[in-house]
Amino acid sequence: MQVCTQRSWKRPYGVGLLVAGLDESGAHLYYNCPSGNYFEYQAFAIGSRSQAAKTYLERRFEKFNAYTPDELIKDALSAIKETLQGEKLTSSNCTIAIVGRKEDGTVEPFSMIDSKRIQEIIDSMEAADEAPAADVPAESSSMQEDRGDAPAARDAPAADEPAAPDAPAPMDI
Repeated sequence: MQVCTQRSWKRPYGVGLLVAGLDESGAHLYYNCPSGNYFEYQAFAIGSRSQAAKTYLERRFEKFNAYTPDELIKDALSAIKETLQGEKLTSSNCTIAIVGRKEDGTVEPFSMIDSKRIQEIIDSMEAADEAPAADVPAESSSMQEDRGDAPAARDAPAADEPAAPDAPAPMDI
């Protein structure tokens, strides 16, 4: 088996590769699967628990062309986060590389983002996730009251309508 991996015309057994590149027509992402076939994708993930990341990316890939590089990095990290079961996303369990065009159209050479910068991005994502979560309960109850479907208003009979005989009396909350 090792002989097959030492020759350029032989393919390695059981290896899947994601290869990203850039040419005149734009960015390309190829998946070279263990069978030797290759396919081009707009977004893809391989590895253990990759289906969660693929599902995440499939829902969002149509918006990628309008994203800034920072938004793309955050989406990539969010896709990775989807695959972590019981683990916390940190700069020590992910690596990010960039290849693409800058806003002025010049080619940005392949570069790795350092772990300190990755951790800063992860921290900012977590802070953004925590901020709206803290506001949701207060917001949702005031929105219910504005719409008139707070629990007391929804369960109470109308003023001209008698209460059902076996129904509990309406309560103000």
